[in-house]
Amino acid sequence: MNEAAARQVTLLEAYERAQPASPSWSDDDRTWADRVALEAAGTQAAHDEFLAQRAGHAMQRLAPRERAAARWLGQPLWRSQWSVVVAVVAFALGLLADGIGSAQRVNLLAPPLWGVLAWNAVVYLGLLGALLAGLLRRGAATPGPMVRGVQALLRMGRGVSGSGGGKGAGGASAARQFASLWAQRSAGLSALRAEAVLHAGAAALALGLIAGLCARGLVLDYRAAWESTFLSPAAAHALVSGVLRPASRLSGIALPDAAAFAALQAVHGDAAAGAPAAPWLHLLGLSLLLFVVLPRTLLALVCALRARLRAARFALPLDEPYFQRLLRLQRGGAAQVQVWPYAFAPSPQAVLGLRALLADAFGARVGLQIAAGLAFGAEDDALPAPASTTSHAIAWFDLSATPEAENHRRFVRQLAAAVPEGASVLVLIDEAAFKRRFEAMPERLAQRREAWRAMCDELGTLPVFTDFDRPESAVIEAALQAALHAAIAQPARASAQGDDPLVAAR
Repeated sequence: MNEAAARQVTLLEAYERAQPASPSWSDDDRTWADRVALEAAGTQAAHDEFLAQRAGHAMQRLAPRERAAARWLGQPLWRSQWSVVVAVVAFALGLLADGIGSAQRVNLLAPPLWGVLAWNAVVYLGLLGALLAGLLRRGAATPGPMVRGVQALLRMGRGVSGSGGGKGAGGASAARQFASLWAQRSAGLSALRAEAVLHAGAAALALGLIAGLCARGLVLDYRAAWESTFLSPAAAHALVSGVLRPASRLSGIALPDAAAFAALQAVHGDAAAGAPAAPWLHLLGLSLLLFVVLPRTLLALVCALRARLRAARFALPLDEPYFQRLLRLQRGGAAQVQVWPYAFAPSPQAVLGLRALLADAFGARVGLQIAAGLAFGAEDDALPAPASTTSHAIAWFDLSATPEAENHRRFVRQLAAAVPEGASVLVLIDEAAFKRRFEAMPERLAQRREAWRAMCDELGTLPVFTDFDRPESAVIEAALQAALHAAIAQPARASAQGDDPLVAAR
């Protein structure tokens, strides 16, 4: 899937997940998009092709209804002119900068030239450190502040308005959802493009400095000298010789020895000191070419190529619940959810609320089975036996209970070890009874929630707190949906080796 198709898929996802729902995209529209995509792509097509087909057909209905959606899709994905503009501005700055000193004397320690070399050395060390850190942690490096700043500049003019053309609160919610999702999913691609722009700008700046050196040397007679308040002649000679030695060897221009270099030292205001500057200008320009222009140009090309490949093969998080529901639809199946209440009996209203929540997350065809309640302390005597078709298993607890590692945590880990491979284990916590009991003590509710969060953190998951007994619970709240999606994306883990021997033995 390329970047353009991924943007359409993400935009459609935003409208289908918007709370409240946008009137521009109804359940009938969703059903139509499902049917057309299945007819166009089929059940044997690649997942990304099916999703792209579905989004492409959906835009035929959604875009005419939503001017904002049509405007977002009409904006270019990437403005290559940014690289050209940055390179031209950087070259002009380098050309206009007086990098060799005043009074027609080339200062061999001129801050602009040495500053550019030093800054690029820092950049190379930073890139190397980021690469090593990424290899050690087996993950992508976080962009630095400069890259993030350029990312923001590249996104100028591509922002999403919360009300531009949207119909009511649903359109605004979809706009915010799309902005958040796309910023997150395109962050890696934007970082590569920002790095390419920065590298191109650095190379152009160095080229501008080289051009400025040559231009001034053509029309003015410069003398080479150096002056410093803190550096001794020996230290200055070692610094200059060390940096310019590669250029000297490549060009054949010899560097002076320590005594000859010391003779070039000048006192401020003394215009007579110095030697012919032409050899030094050649060495300085060649050093900028070797240490800045060539490496930065190569880095810019590498980043641009990587960005081009990533844009052509844009990866979407297909393991998220939204995409899993669509892919199950393509395969002709539905999510199969099994629920195990632990030490409490859920009310009929709670069961109805759970069914509505799961239908919203997995689709109307979701299969739901609720097992008989498991008594407290019976987790070892009645181990859960999920069906082989189970896609999601839920351990359902009552907030009134204080979470205990020997019982509640142990039961979740046993369940995680028993489910079929690839199935997810979630932790659902009903807080209706606890709220009724401590309605006047909100601090107790917060303390008990924190205790359950701590236990779930040990399991590697996130708890989902529900109160389906409320009258307004018939409408699935956006916050509850978000909590369920976060928990599905981070399911509970089975016991580590050596912890809970019974689970490890299974």
